[in-house]
Amino acid sequence: MSDRGFVVWFTGLSGAGKTTIAHKLEPLLKERGRKVESLDGDVVRTHLSKGLGFSKEDRDENIRRIGFVAHLLQRNGVAVICSAISPYREIRDENRAMVGDFIEVYVKCPIDVLAERDVKGLYKKALAGEIANFTGVSDPYEEPLKPEVVVETDRETVDESLAKIVAKLEELGYVKQAVAQ
Repeated sequence: MSDRGFVVWFTGLSGAGKTTIAHKLEPLLKERGRKVESLDGDVVRTHLSKGLGFSKEDRDENIRRIGFVAHLLQRNGVAVICSAISPYREIRDENRAMVGDFIEVYVKCPIDVLAERDVKGLYKKALAGEIANFTGVSDPYEEPLKPEVVVETDRETVDESLAKIVAKLEELGYVKQAVAQ
């Protein structure tokens, strides 16, 4: 296993489960001896990207900022977990090129399931035309073409999704195999 840093980049629509899975991945990586930092899109937007709106340009800038911070940490041996909608393929690919050790995880879930899960009712409002520029409804979301991992949160438990991600990280040599008890 290498001690070099890497970035696990969770992308998917709002409510798909990116943050939920990311929160469960962090302690697993720590148990396997990795230094870990998490960059959540909502948290970064509050601090590092305060003042940015939701135009395409502002969304791109937000994702570039997350990618830049992830790269700084990664090049210093940190395992970085990023969970952000990151709707545009071009910007995700820019971050992949900058980072190098980049594992894209597509957190896939159909809109109808997301609308059912949505406690705030944002999808229903967006589908009714009451919210403009809502990613996946009135604003585009470009699915990854070749993600390293696809998790389908409408068909898998969080633990099943997590197991797929950890297996890929083991296969790529970023984390040690779990020791059988």
